Amino acid sequence: MSNSHYADALEVKSDLVNFMQDIIRIPSLSSREGAVVERIREEMLKIGYDEVTVDPMGNVLGRIGTGQRIIAFDGHCDIVDVGDPELWDREPYSAEIEDGILYGRGASDMKGGVASSVYAGALLKKRGIPENVTFYATATVQEEDCDGLCWQYIVNEDGLRPDLVVITEPTSLRIYRGHRGRMEVEVHTSGISCHGSAPERGDNAIYKMAGIIADIEKLNERLPPRNPLGKGTVTISEIRSSSPSLCAVADGCTIHLDRRLTIDETEETSIAEILALPSVKAANATVTVLDYGVPSYTGLTYPTRKYYPTWETKLDAPSVKAAVAAYRQAFEREPELGYWTFSTNGVATAGMHRIPTIGFGPGHEHFAHAPNEETEVEHLVSATAFYSALVEEFARE
Repeated sequence: MSNSHYADALEVKSDLVNFMQDIIRIPSLSSREGAVVERIREEMLKIGYDEVTVDPMGNVLGRIGTGQRIIAFDGHCDIVDVGDPELWDREPYSAEIEDGILYGRGASDMKGGVASSVYAGALLKKRGIPENVTFYATATVQEEDCDGLCWQYIVNEDGLRPDLVVITEPTSLRIYRGHRGRMEVEVHTSGISCHGSAPERGDNAIYKMAGIIADIEKLNERLPPRNPLGKGTVTISEIRSSSPSLCAVADGCTIHLDRRLTIDETEETSIAEILALPSVKAANATVTVLDYGVPSYTGLTYPTRKYYPTWETKLDAPSVKAAVAAYRQAFEREPELGYWTFSTNGVATAGMHRIPTIGFGPGHEHFAHAPNEETEVEHLVSATAFYSALVEEFARE
């Protein structure tokens, strides 16, 4: 490719890949990201970012430029655990490269997006950032546990509200325009315990839950598909009960629901659907949207409800048009567009704060949370080139 953005990205390829390997080699589970945040901060300072700060929650924000138009490239730096190490062909934190593929936990989800966005800053330092633009690369925390929480904090507490946010989660180098939302819900039934030798004296909460379980399964089957994000879903991911002993009738039973939300589905509509189920009414069950309140690695707790709104950026939005133009400029071909299956920090930037948001990242969604996670080195270079091109295109709006 002869394009200057890609040529510039090739010039930093060695440093980019070394940085990517370094951050893969640092385990960084949610609420334990401190070491990788410090490594990212060091790299931003080495590149020459104008300002690098770590906020009280632990997010690292690197800034270049002082223009009135703000564009932020977001990547979370926390990862999920390895799982069964026997399912891995390589040591999960080795960051080995073979035949142009970089392996390791976080390679696709999503330290590749972090590395490429940080090195987009290196390209901007070389090329010169447009006078009317401020560029941020953010490496954010706790996304795997509570997507969007970091951007609730950045907007509400740090006071940073970009004009455009680019989520750098894996998109197979496609431009993504949104995804389904989600929420976490518990349904609880209450009973009366008694000795298990005479269960007729009590009121078994598990039996009350049986009809609810069947109705939840039927509810999922009848949820309608809605373009363009497809069907909402609901599934039971956990069931637990309580009783004075294993020789007693259960006096409490709780199920945990994973509810995925498509277009026009909200917290209110979804809760109303569950409350309307005949079995829920008959059991006088309680339905609760859960809260999240886990301290970050800095010790700060920023509570939120586990409701993460659906979002979609329209095809004719200025942000999408700019991304398409930047892709053409960087690669001299037409982009593919799409949507994520999973959820991202866009639930906060677009879903809660209505900030124009798009997605573009190295790696592939299907490798996320899987053993033998991988991404192409070429993807890292291409994403860096695209981010640089998008900043220049963003300046023209």
